[in-house]
Amino acid sequence: MKKTCAILYIAFLLALLSVITAAAATPEESFRKSFPGINADSVNPTTVNGLFEITVGSRIVYYAPGPEFLIYGQMINRDGKNLTEERRTEILARGLKAVPLEKAVRVGDGPHQIIEITDPDCPYCRTASAFLSARNDVTRHIFFLPLSIHPNAPDKVRQIFCAEDRAKVYEEAMAGKLDDMKFTPCKTPAVEELLKAHKGIAERIGVTGTPLFLIDGQVVFGADIPRMVKILGDKK
Repeated sequence: MKKTCAILYIAFLLALLSVITAAAATPEESFRKSFPGINADSVNPTTVNGLFEITVGSRIVYYAPGPEFLIYGQMINRDGKNLTEERRTEILARGLKAVPLEKAVRVGDGPHQIIEITDPDCPYCRTASAFLSARNDVTRHIFFLPLSIHPNAPDKVRQIFCAEDRAKVYEEAMAGKLDDMKFTPCKTPAVEELLKAHKGIAERIGVTGTPLFLIDGQVVFGADIPRMVKILGDKK
């Protein structure tokens, strides 16, 4: 009888310990255990009780501990503010501010500082570039993310990197002067390493499309010329 009671007591303690351990698990620990295939950068509480924000690069999903649900979508408050997009913009801005500018192609020497992620064959990138090139009050720090839908873009980026005057060849590429592809792509180890670095920088930030800009600390998506004008002011 005593042996049976002892076994039951031990079993009770083990069950109690497992409950305490489970209760002590943080939302982040629970998330990583339930979804080991998602390499989250952060797990943070939201303004909704019991709901947590999961960030992977600039992507955001929501997690409900307990039922172990992942929720994909945008969180919009009753005032119509898109909280998900607001946070995504904040994450992108932080990433863009941290890029190594010494690896960028620099164009211009004006007071307004611009960091841009672009693709020489992206039509929206070319529209935005034409607008910025017409100004003399900007300094542009350009990084390249050649998209898979533009098979000639990587060789154009290589040509820019190989040039003695990178800014000049960049402008030619964005004006379509390299579209005939009548050049021998430059593929030196240094160029390949720089191209890889540019792609890696964009991917770490979480960039999935081009163009993307950080203009005087403000994120601009796409060739949003009116927003650019609002930030930069009248043409100079």
